[in-house]
Amino acid sequence: MIPRLVRYLWAAPTTAVGLAIVVAASRGAEIRVVDGVLEAHGPALAWLLSRSPFTPGGAWAMTLGHVVIGQHRYALERTRVHERVHVRQVERWGPLFLPAYLSASLWLKLCGRDAYLENRFEREAFRIEQEQRQR
Repeated sequence: MIPRLVRYLWAAPTTAVGLAIVVAASRGAEIRVVDGVLEAHGPALAWLLSRSPFTPGGAWAMTLGHVVIGQHRYALERTRVHERVHVRQVERWGPLFLPAYLSASLWLKLCGRDAYLENRFEREAFRIEQEQRQR
């Protein structure tokens, strides 16, 4: 088992991106830590997520390292299992996560496929989320 501190340090570059977004959009935001992950939602974050280029109609939530931003509290609660899979992915991939995720999406788009639903990172998150729901 990899020590928690090492996982946080390996994910730190991606987490820094998430923290920068939260700081920039913190006006009116609610920020809290849940199970070692900073979760935030607020008007500016909702606006940003509603314009996500990856999902039609926007995204309810997004993970950037140990930071999860959501459109509202319910979105954070409803997507928690899915987003925690992404947190673990960032802990595995570290600073390579964002380039790997974006490259996978770009490749799928160039192949005429769904850049979000067919992305390997999303498929894993949806699979684990489904398994959790069946328990």
